[in-house]
Amino acid sequence: MGFGSYDESEQQEVDADFDDDDAVKSGANSHDGTIEFENGASSDELLDRLQEIKDDDG
Repeated sequence: MGFGSYDESEQQEVDADFDDDDAVKSGANSHDGTIEFENGASSDELLDRLQEIKDDDG
């Protein structure tokens, strides 16, 4: 049972030489600050809205 003939012309040569300049710098885009988000709604308003969404899905 054969898998076909091997043809070297179908093979591709891959350049696997990587320079450090090409590497991803993992710390280059780090963020050490904080973020705050204020949506303007109270907890009760959010819970009421969640209950409305759950009731609509049922």
